[in-house]
Amino acid sequence: MNLYFYINYTMIKTYLLFSLELLISYLCQSFLLNLIVMKNYLKLILGIYIVVITACSTPVKTELEFLQSQEKTKLGLPFSDAVKVNNMLFLAGQIGMDHTVRKLAEGGIESETAQVFENIKAVLEANGSDLDHVVKCTVILADINDFAAMNKVYQSYFKENFPARTTFSAHLVAGAKIEIEAIAVIK
Repeated sequence: MNLYFYINYTMIKTYLLFSLELLISYLCQSFLLNLIVMKNYLKLILGIYIVVITACSTPVKTELEFLQSQEKTKLGLPFSDAVKVNNMLFLAGQIGMDHTVRKLAEGGIESETAQVFENIKAVLEANGSDLDHVVKCTVILADINDFAAMNKVYQSYFKENFPARTTFSAHLVAGAKIEIEAIAVIK
């Protein structure tokens, strides 16, 4: 049972129990029932029940699209630049590679971090989003001692609304000093 179905099932069950409690309470409090009032009350409960059942039983279709790179040199690689799930974009990790010359940006962690963000911006913009809509970043550093320098550049790209972030250290491909993956909402 998926979470969406479980939440809706629980909501329906709670509503029905509450409605029955109200009905029983109403019946117990009055010996002389006004049949017209009771009939209208039952119609209201039945109407709300039908609306709730209809709304909660409508299946949610997940739209899934694997988005290929805009970069010709990345075509044919065994991963997507991004995967679109409904209104969310899940970006593959980006390293500080300048795709125009297929080399890592020169100048150390600051230059590579800036290039990573330019790469992320390009993927986001090609797929209907931007840095203002990023909700989560995962930062991977080849050397955790580069954290402060990376963080300074990172803050220049996210000025007000900072996404949730995880940072850790690991060995990276192509001799990169940094890799960042992101999750964003489509505008």
